[in-house]
Amino acid sequence: MELQGKATSLWRNFFNVRMVQIRTFHMTWFAFFSCFFAWFGIAPLMIIVREEMHLTKSQVGWTIIASVAVTVFARFFIGWLCDRIGPRLSYTWLLMLGAFPVAGIGLADSFESFLFFRLLIGVIGASFVITQYHTSVMFAPNVVGTANATSAGWGNLGGGVTQLAMPMVFSVFVVGFGFTSAEGWRMAMVVVGGVIFVTGIAYYFLTQDAPEGNYKELRAQGKLEKKEKVTGAYFHAMKDYRVWILFLIYGACFGIELTVNNVAALYFYDYFDLSLVAAGGVAASFGLMNIFARTLGGIFGDNFGALWGLKGRSFWLFVVLLGEGLALMLFSQMNVLFLAIPALIIFSLFTQMAEGATYSVVPFINKKALGAVSGVVGAGGNAGAVAAGFLFKGTMEWNDVFFVIGIVVVCASVLSFFVRFSPEQEEEEQALLEAGNLETLQIRADRANAALRHSSEIVEEFNRKHGQLT
Repeated sequence: MELQGKATSLWRNFFNVRMVQIRTFHMTWFAFFSCFFAWFGIAPLMIIVREEMHLTKSQVGWTIIASVAVTVFARFFIGWLCDRIGPRLSYTWLLMLGAFPVAGIGLADSFESFLFFRLLIGVIGASFVITQYHTSVMFAPNVVGTANATSAGWGNLGGGVTQLAMPMVFSVFVVGFGFTSAEGWRMAMVVVGGVIFVTGIAYYFLTQDAPEGNYKELRAQGKLEKKEKVTGAYFHAMKDYRVWILFLIYGACFGIELTVNNVAALYFYDYFDLSLVAAGGVAASFGLMNIFARTLGGIFGDNFGALWGLKGRSFWLFVVLLGEGLALMLFSQMNVLFLAIPALIIFSLFTQMAEGATYSVVPFINKKALGAVSGVVGAGGNAGAVAAGFLFKGTMEWNDVFFVIGIVVVCASVLSFFVRFSPEQEEEEQALLEAGNLETLQIRADRANAALRHSSEIVEEFNRKHGQLT
């Protein structure tokens, strides 16, 4: 069943929070931003944690793997849950329950306990699936790629902001309040846990599942598939080979971003002899590109789709994946800081555009099981991060690891050509696209006519008053 009332524009009504679609968009990106901040909040502080707990290189590698491994399974589950109870309740519970391990990591006093909490924190990474699901439900085909890419990109921005902010929060507790280093990083994580708990409460009261209402009411009205059919649709979607191709592709872009978020500060600290704050600042440049880069991927995905149909979206995905792989290989060979930073930024640009391009394709794979497709593809990102994490815990130098990963990404770009759509679906989506464009044109025409009428009324009023005066 195709939900009605989807918004056909994002930017035109961007600040009109009275529209449920726009209000939900802003809540989704902020909730994901909070989750991403909490998910990687400990990463820029690992320099302190490593020294306090005397962690080996292998143990640091295991913490990197733990932070993303459990998210693979969480994303599979959360997509199914969205289809059953709706994104509003799914996000609320994830945020409120996820706050406890985020704050609880402050109780860790050994490698084993730290690893345990790092594993639990990874569950909040499933928030990405809800973010993409919710914006896909709220926006029409002509703009869904842009909406998905922007909400996810601004959410991913949390991974860059945390590289800057957490060392500062840590410094406030240590310098401002006199806490020890061991106490400072723990208190900083408690603060982050409190933020995502409050965000969960806000999400419940400020959003709804779909433009027409919440899933419970829509099912009662017969406008949505019953819960009993959700599981069947989920497994049907998992039989689609295109879902698993996108699973691999997303592992080659978002999986690499997760890995870089985990290791960037340590990489610049160890290989370029930077301080804690300086290493965090340089590492932040990678994540901060999300403020526009992922959105670009979605915008171009929508434009390629408007010009060449669904196959145009797949081709754009190939272009940015290829660029990502080549840029990462270039970055791996930079051994001076003033060359490494520009290379890192170029690599970041292509990586995040590839993520946006992927989720400009996802909403068109299976609309009856959107949660399943979003969840499986999202899980691919974490599966890629787990695979990359094993390379970083080995004996290979980290710059060599980056080069190998770059080669893998270049090879993965070819998979984009296997994401194909039937002629019938191409025609159907083209019709929906044209309908969305017509609706947008009609809205613009109505506004133009209203402006003309208003101008005419002003002229008439002026002439009437002028006639009275003369």
